[in-house]
Amino acid sequence: MVKRIEGEFDYIIAGAGTAGCIVANRLSENPKNRVLILEAGGNDNWIWFHIPVGYLFAIGNPRSDWMFKTEPEPGLNGRALSYPRGKVIGGSSAINAMISMRGQAADYDHWRQLGLTGWGWDDVLPVFRSLEDHFLGNSEHHGTGGGWRIEAPRLSWTILDAIGDAAEEMGIPRIPDFNTGNNEGVSYFHVNQKRGRRWSAARGFLKPALTRSNLRLETNVLVDRLIIENGRAVGVRFSRGGETFEARTKGEVILSSGSVGSPAVLQRSGIGPADWLAPLGIDVVAERQGVGRNLQDHLQQRAIYKVSGVKTLNETYYSLIGRGMMGVDYALRRRGPLTMAPSQLGIFTRSDPGRERANIQFHAQPLSLDKFGDPLHRFPAVTVSACNLQPTSRGTIRLRTTQAEAAPVIAPNYLATDEDRQVAADAIRVTRRLMKQKALAPYRPEEYLPGSSVGDDDASLAKAAGDIGTTIFHPVGTAKMGLASDPSAVVDERLRVYGVGGLRVVDASVMPTITSGNTNTPTAMIAAKAAGMILEDAR
Repeated sequence: MVKRIEGEFDYIIAGAGTAGCIVANRLSENPKNRVLILEAGGNDNWIWFHIPVGYLFAIGNPRSDWMFKTEPEPGLNGRALSYPRGKVIGGSSAINAMISMRGQAADYDHWRQLGLTGWGWDDVLPVFRSLEDHFLGNSEHHGTGGGWRIEAPRLSWTILDAIGDAAEEMGIPRIPDFNTGNNEGVSYFHVNQKRGRRWSAARGFLKPALTRSNLRLETNVLVDRLIIENGRAVGVRFSRGGETFEARTKGEVILSSGSVGSPAVLQRSGIGPADWLAPLGIDVVAERQGVGRNLQDHLQQRAIYKVSGVKTLNETYYSLIGRGMMGVDYALRRRGPLTMAPSQLGIFTRSDPGRERANIQFHAQPLSLDKFGDPLHRFPAVTVSACNLQPTSRGTIRLRTTQAEAAPVIAPNYLATDEDRQVAADAIRVTRRLMKQKALAPYRPEEYLPGSSVGDDDASLAKAAGDIGTTIFHPVGTAKMGLASDPSAVVDERLRVYGVGGLRVVDASVMPTITSGNTNTPTAMIAAKAAGMILEDAR
């Protein structure tokens, strides 16, 4: 038996992650708009959603993480990876690295060059600024008064300062801000925090809007499929506690379930490649070959170096006094290691001089571990991860079964192209050169991973990249934006799904190509821009 949610809504938003929170906030500003937002996770009423270092406890925890895994990846020498995605209001912004990063102006100008009107850098910069409450104040690059709080990090590490100096010795410029359109350089990351606490999309956008009587939030509900009648999305079917519900809209359904969730909901609803849907017994409503294809992610090579004569978090973590002092520092001043984002120092540079722009990003960390969820190593060490910002490999996300509870098949297809393997090899070379600079000599860096036994030839380094490479949690592109003439496009430049009325996708899945940096801030921009278009189209 299907139970009907009372009333008819103007907008139904499936997913209260970064995008859904912002869309809900903007659409509900008009009291005439009745908005329903559905979230599979629960409320963010757990302390580790708010203390920044809580990502160590949230990632890999079913309370906060969908617990996805990839298929065994040929490019990673047969390894399967954990694939964290936030399962709570705020979505991945509640468990992510908190790094405020727009990418490069060239990323968005490329979207415009693909024919996507209104998505160039000059078009999206005002949207970025409108979202922000930036510690640098109002300027041509940044805004104040928005819901997205951005601050400087609240701690420093001698070893990270030295890595920054080493980058300068290599000719990489020291810059004050990665978010002016050209992020080539070395600097500390700006973070989505407020006075030492994580600032998620739920805190910045959803919770303030929940005081409005026209916005309704339902948590712990699993969206099964869209209700499509006469070629138009008119509602959503979802489950909770063993019961099935449906909600109806007289306006639009906005799918904001993320780069894994949105293509899965579309496919269960009969929107996707017919040759994928037919074997599962799903009737095709709209054949769109791009649904679940075009998956892109930033693969990082997590190089680890032992160091000496300088403090890292590893030894502090295993000291009872050190851990106690961390707690006191946070309790009294909201400072210290408990405010740490996973990465503090960033370096954007080129894997080889022939590149037109920065194409690799380093995340430098004063700690090391085998993988998230594992304990820190007992020796002092740093992690210097390099990722390919503009990968050419493309993967897929497709249904395993028609059951909404079943995780989809996630196959990122990392290192599938010669170019990506070359960039990975070159990135390890750049890492080694960085760690051999004079600024780091006092700390005697010793390569622990991939290890000094790994040769410097392309084949050895590409294999090493497959051994140590891991996701940096930036999946995009699985419901990509494109022109009507592009058979792989899923949505148009106003994020309307081709072939189905009353339906938009608004999240990272619509990116045609991945941005050159962390993807949460671009997702927020997409949501704010989409909300403006939705309201404009309703007039």
